[in-house]
Amino acid sequence: MTAAARWAALGSATVVAGLAFDAASLPSPFLFGALLVGLGVALVRPGSLEISPPLFAAAQAAVGVALGAYLQSSSLSALGDDWLPVTLVSAATLAVSLGAGLVMARVTELDRPTAALGAVAGGASGIVTMARELGGDDRLVAFMQYVRVLVVVLLTPILVAVAFPGHHGDAGTVAGIPTVGTLRDWLVTAGLAVAGIGVGRLIRLPAGTLLGPMILAGAVTLSAPKGWFVVPAIVQNTAFAVIGLQVGLRFTVETVRQTGRLLGPVLISVVVLLVACFGLAIILAATTSVSLLDAYLATTPGGLYAVLAAAVGAGANTTFIVAVQGLRVIVMVLLAPVAVRHLIGRPPPAPPAPAVGAAAP
Repeated sequence: MTAAARWAALGSATVVAGLAFDAASLPSPFLFGALLVGLGVALVRPGSLEISPPLFAAAQAAVGVALGAYLQSSSLSALGDDWLPVTLVSAATLAVSLGAGLVMARVTELDRPTAALGAVAGGASGIVTMARELGGDDRLVAFMQYVRVLVVVLLTPILVAVAFPGHHGDAGTVAGIPTVGTLRDWLVTAGLAVAGIGVGRLIRLPAGTLLGPMILAGAVTLSAPKGWFVVPAIVQNTAFAVIGLQVGLRFTVETVRQTGRLLGPVLISVVVLLVACFGLAIILAATTSVSLLDAYLATTPGGLYAVLAAAVGAGANTTFIVAVQGLRVIVMVLLAPVAVRHLIGRPPPAPPAPAVGAAAP
């Protein structure tokens, strides 16, 4: 089979997997589907296909613009007078996540950057996108992130039904984004991506290929009229698929065995994180005007679309929940690289040079 035929087969399998996961309402369906497809190819025919660095950088930049576009002024206004407790709870969530990562690094074979990034609660696709650039193993970060997301997706509807009985609202769906969009959407997305990469590299921003476009897109989204531009779904899904393939194609048999050994500790850390976030929800409900149900759904560690579906079904305050969850994604993706670089990712001090004349070991 020629290289073109292999790429065509890989692309077709990725589209099918992404559509299947999307139909099943799983989060980040094209990233997750592409990751699994790439994993299968890597195990069957290792080294046969590889994502080029320029293509991967373009995908990172597109994801950055998409994340920045989540920062809507309407979301900020929805927080009203509750912005301070929401900010503190978001910071506490990041601190709890990093603490869980440090513990994981101590009790497992994971290095500290990988463990910390894998434990960050929120912005799974963004965290996976930047993991390699921050010195983490993006394969294991993806494994940890999506185990957490899947646990949240599976447990949230059950926990809402059990812990908050009697809450049933009208059925509804979250408005989607255009599949193709307009010419302006494409031009603005491309312009922000290119300019963001340049700014990120110029100021040496950690994970600048992702964060530079994200910061610029967030600034444009806040300053422009609502709905002035969106990142078309086809662009987002393609970018997520490229990142998923980049991660999946780098798997090896040993990495798969390592994920099996890590499954138990990762599940335990997810349970601890769920309990900690519920504690933060109690604090948020006590310090704001929202109910405990709203606070719980706003602080769940990931699984945004499953959370929104549960919120609509329970008649919860979806505006507040979207605002808190969306802002936390931005905060996590923006602050995680800084925390990893300065708090966790510092290299150990070099050993002292041997004295002159000392015998070599």
